[in-house]
Amino acid sequence: MSRPPSYGAPITLAEAARVMAAAQAEAERYDWPMAIAVVGSGGHLVMLHALDDVQHASVPVAQAKAQTAVNFRRPSKLFEDAVRDGGLGLRLLGMDNLLPLDGGLPLYKDGKVIGAIGVSGMQSTQDAQVAAAGAAVFNGAM
Repeated sequence: MSRPPSYGAPITLAEAARVMAAAQAEAERYDWPMAIAVVGSGGHLVMLHALDDVQHASVPVAQAKAQTAVNFRRPSKLFEDAVRDGGLGLRLLGMDNLLPLDGGLPLYKDGKVIGAIGVSGMQSTQDAQVAAAGAAVFNGAM
């Protein structure tokens, strides 16, 4: 496994707003009630949108997905896959600082992790689709 990229300066509010706008537009295109969280490279919340009719539980889940992606500098799906595969991957369930569900993606600028986006509200694949739309602002096309 290759070494993950280094941390950079935290995402700015203006940058987070661009990420949020792209993710929110994707959710609204399908009329999906979502919670969307953007955190900085230190793991602290920069922006949170709870779209209309989102279930209350999705708000902390979106934040946890974003924090997982930034804290480990990897997509949260990698942890979901490890748990799904069983074996040693099941050890992840004993960790209280990660959420092994798809929908959390690191955000990169100049090759460094500047933050992450986390999305919750629908199925994990739909959460991941909305997160990818937001992350594409920095990470390239979906």
